[in-house]
Amino acid sequence: MGRSGNLSRRGFLLGATGAGSIVRLGLPVLDAMLNPHGTAYAASQQPMETRFVLWFNGNGIPERYWIPAETGTNYRMTPCLSPLAPYRNDIQIISGLDNPAARISTTGNEHHRAMSGLFSGTAYTGRGAGGATFDHVLAGSIGAKSRFRSLQIGVCQESHGDNIHRNLTWAGRDQALPPEMVPHDLFDRIFGIKDAKWVERKKSILDAVRESASTLESSLGEADRRRMDQYMSSIRDLERSISELPPEYRAVIEPEGEGDMRDWPRIAKIQSDLLVHALASGQTRVASYMLTKAQSLTRFPWLGYTTLRHHDYTHHNPNTPEQQRTMRDIARWHVEEFAYLLAKLKSIREGDGTLLDRCCLAFVHEHAEANEHKNNGLAAILAGHVNKMATGMHTATTGVIGDLFLAIANDLFGVPMKEFPSANRKLDGVVA
Repeated sequence: MGRSGNLSRRGFLLGATGAGSIVRLGLPVLDAMLNPHGTAYAASQQPMETRFVLWFNGNGIPERYWIPAETGTNYRMTPCLSPLAPYRNDIQIISGLDNPAARISTTGNEHHRAMSGLFSGTAYTGRGAGGATFDHVLAGSIGAKSRFRSLQIGVCQESHGDNIHRNLTWAGRDQALPPEMVPHDLFDRIFGIKDAKWVERKKSILDAVRESASTLESSLGEADRRRMDQYMSSIRDLERSISELPPEYRAVIEPEGEGDMRDWPRIAKIQSDLLVHALASGQTRVASYMLTKAQSLTRFPWLGYTTLRHHDYTHHNPNTPEQQRTMRDIARWHVEEFAYLLAKLKSIREGDGTLLDRCCLAFVHEHAEANEHKNNGLAAILAGHVNKMATGMHTATTGVIGDLFLAIANDLFGVPMKEFPSANRKLDGVVA
């Protein structure tokens, strides 16, 4: 394990740019911070942090291509879930969940009501969610000591519609916490810099911390020095990826009538990389990730689908074989981006495991079958290995989405959450 215990715990490499901006570079978990077994921080014997990510994409799913026909461990991967085949033992597919709060209010359309009920367990108010969403509530218990109590991240901008379309996380009734959708701004927030020079590729933020990084590395074992070198290189790669984006990608732009034709897979991967950096360096323990908006109007030039927008595809002759295949391919892209995030988390070593081993990710949609706006029979994916999470199976249940959140809080994170709006009881089967 190298020089275990020489470094007290987490920390930051601090520096200043020529413009006076403070750079704050969070450190990943190093062997020098841990006990000889790599199971806890040496100085305090406290276990390494666990993290939670709420992951979402808009509209529903083509159930026949998404939900496995078999339950248990021998289920067959469906066409939509096929990108997750390499991570079969890292995930649990859960189907049959209900969203009863979506049927309480008569205000708004099915998407408004579904979004409020799904994440807050409360009825849509006419302006926003009727209460705090689960990720925000959980962050109040496990995120207080982090630099960011939680992070809200978005990808496809689609700034149409109401707040409930655009925002996943809510601090309370009608109190939206908007996602950061521009990679340049998310980078600035995570690394604490407001300096245009790195964007223009004239300078790297690593220049500002090079001296402190060199001092740190001189005290580390060989494995940790290698890890620090990889970590710093990945940050430089991120800088290059962001600086190479077209100029119009530096702002949120209202899509024109034909929809936004930008390269969202490119943005999604950068945002995922930034999220992984924030989790790996201990800057947050809770995040929400909104790939596409509710009632999504995304077009998909990278899939060859530009005739209609996503929401239009779900309602325009949706049961024809051609449209079902189109929705299959769209839903598979959603899962591909989720798989990319899992791969990144699994590639990062932390002590005796990986970053994914200390994460729980919950992937949810606003509906089941999209055309019908179904609020029952919902499907979700849990990923990670926090506290002996049950993985490698498909579970069909009869619980509600709030029951799942109660199980995540109590059984996985040890947060004594006795109730959540619309929940009845903890969902069984989340822990092995």
